[in-house]
Amino acid sequence: MAVASTSLASQLSSPKSLSSYSGLRPSCCKLESSHSRSATQSLFQHLHSHLRLSSSSPKASRGVVAMAGTGKFFVGGNWKCNGTKDSIRKLVADLNSTKLEVDVDVVVAPPFLYLDQVKSSLTDRIELSGQNSWVGKGGAFTGEISAEQLKDIGATWVILGHSERRHVIGEDDQFIGKKAAYALSEGLGVIACIGEKLEEREAGKTFDVCFQQLKAFADAVPSWDKIVVAYEPVWAIGTGKVASPEQAQEVHVAVRDWLKQNVSAEVASKTRIIYGGSVNGGNSAELAKKEDIDGFLVGGASLKGPEFATIVNSVTAKKVAA
Repeated sequence: MAVASTSLASQLSSPKSLSSYSGLRPSCCKLESSHSRSATQSLFQHLHSHLRLSSSSPKASRGVVAMAGTGKFFVGGNWKCNGTKDSIRKLVADLNSTKLEVDVDVVVAPPFLYLDQVKSSLTDRIELSGQNSWVGKGGAFTGEISAEQLKDIGATWVILGHSERRHVIGEDDQFIGKKAAYALSEGLGVIACIGEKLEEREAGKTFDVCFQQLKAFADAVPSWDKIVVAYEPVWAIGTGKVASPEQAQEVHVAVRDWLKQNVSAEVASKTRIIYGGSVNGGNSAELAKKEDIDGFLVGGASLKGPEFATIVNSVTAKKVAA
């Protein structure tokens, strides 16, 4: 039985205190216009009444894995636009020589140019992901990569909706949702990224933004069976700033509850919700202890084999001491 922090429940019990909790003000509670005020109130009532608060349970004294979801721990490494043939050869050699906990799904996303090199040399223990894919079948789309091509090279996953695609390249929510639907239709798993910018968090819009991005996925995809949701606050990506375990957990539990209310309880339970944003070997264990954090999407630290292994192996922090 999982053990949860009571912080969010205690905060939600007092409307006034919402304004001071991790920068989330009452305005963050507003959903998209398609959701009524009563639906919003229902969401927070649900969050308050359905947190896993089991510290008084006799079972809590036993060693357990503290995960709210039922999926396997998941760690992805996004190499972004980094690497050369030589540096990637060294990174793959380091990954091949590391000892990784068995109860973790591990995925790496090299630049497209090096997918074949990595596939031919990386241990089968680690799966391969694309960093992006086109919205449909290939054709006259210069510079794009299709889901079919990713499958052909041996990739089984693709990262979609990363903040750099949203805010640098200019992809909008609906376009990203369509990309996800097409990738799934071709058999790829999707790492679906969501997250708010710093000014959105400071304006109390964290939930607004995350729920809107989730809705775009939910409106487009036929199934959530092969989707992992990656919460990556934009202000924490590559900045050295990391959301505190409590800040990350409060968004993760809200995302899980959004899935329960807007998709299904089964999807909310099975969907893995992972955290990204300056995750490293020094902070991954504390983050992993939070029950709604089901793993990580790692940027810079995934370029260092031993440190990436430390992050993968932080799954052991999930085990609650007797």
